[in-house]
Amino acid sequence: MISNQILQSTIDGLKAIARVELCVVDVDGKIISTTFEPSEICIRAAQEFVQSPADSQEVQGHQFFKIYDEMQLEYILIAGGGGDDIYTIGKMVAFQIQNLLVAYKERFDKDNFIKNLLLDNLLLVDIYSRAKKLHIASDVRRVVMIVESAAGKDSNALELVRANFGSGNRDFVTAVDENNVIVVKELTESDTNREIDRTASVILAFLEKENIPGVRIAYGTIVKEIKEVSRSYKEAKMALDVGKIFFDERNVIAYSELGIGRLIYQLPIPLCKMFIKEIFGGKSPDDFDEETLLTINKFFENSLNVSETSRQLFIHRNTLVYRLDKLQKSTGLDLRVFEDAITFKIALMVVKYMKYMETFEY
Repeated sequence: MISNQILQSTIDGLKAIARVELCVVDVDGKIISTTFEPSEICIRAAQEFVQSPADSQEVQGHQFFKIYDEMQLEYILIAGGGGDDIYTIGKMVAFQIQNLLVAYKERFDKDNFIKNLLLDNLLLVDIYSRAKKLHIASDVRRVVMIVESAAGKDSNALELVRANFGSGNRDFVTAVDENNVIVVKELTESDTNREIDRTASVILAFLEKENIPGVRIAYGTIVKEIKEVSRSYKEAKMALDVGKIFFDERNVIAYSELGIGRLIYQLPIPLCKMFIKEIFGGKSPDDFDEETLLTINKFFENSLNVSETSRQLFIHRNTLVYRLDKLQKSTGLDLRVFEDAITFKIALMVVKYMKYMETFEY
């Protein structure tokens, strides 16, 4: 349903152009929006006009028009003021409001359809039949993006994104919960993740400029059929969660970039605990001192290169070797050996995942 605010803005604009006073009332005579203060007689005449078979009539210098929503009488428009063209102007205003009702109803229907599509609430046959009815192409390339902000439901991110990035019939901006904004974006045949990244960055910069805090954007893989949109949405949700765990320094993350983090995220916690116990015994990587952790991370960053790591740490090569030998004695893993390095790296990621899940639970 069209909002009273939109109706008020519409008749204010039309009054400024046509210089005619306008008032919209519902079938019970309640004023919805107006540019003047109608008299009680005028309101009573509008209520009586509801029962009239005519679609327009004149009462005491005011023109009355009926406005329908799918054959159902929705509003009465009252047009007043001087001028010989008041009837024509009133007719045009009624026509404009009638079209607004249709447009907003179609938008509401599309929004409901997209929400149910994302949540897998539609049968396959319903997806295609409703898409056709709503004039939504079913065989174009699309991707689902999730926009999250630290303010959650207290922000106006949905309105901002919808107003600036959801215009036209190609892209859809909606929400299925109070915390995230969902963008279902239509792509061209040549669009790749690079173009999606660019769009995400534009949305990110816009929201930050509007003082929306802690914005993160994740997106799924590109799909070619409308029935697969829900899959891209689920992938985007996973990318958002996994990104917080393993890519917390990034504000835009794609499902295709999650790597081994995607596998770890799907492991049950008991299995993770068993794996860590097998690797570290009764210890945890959290028990390592800051110097050791810095050495480990820098060693991995430099692809197990001893010389480059020692140079970046500003220590002698032999000092680095000593630290790696010490770590090998305590864990049984030699990071200079590729297989041990992989095991250790995965173990660190598993611990990070476990800590995140514990925080999430509490």
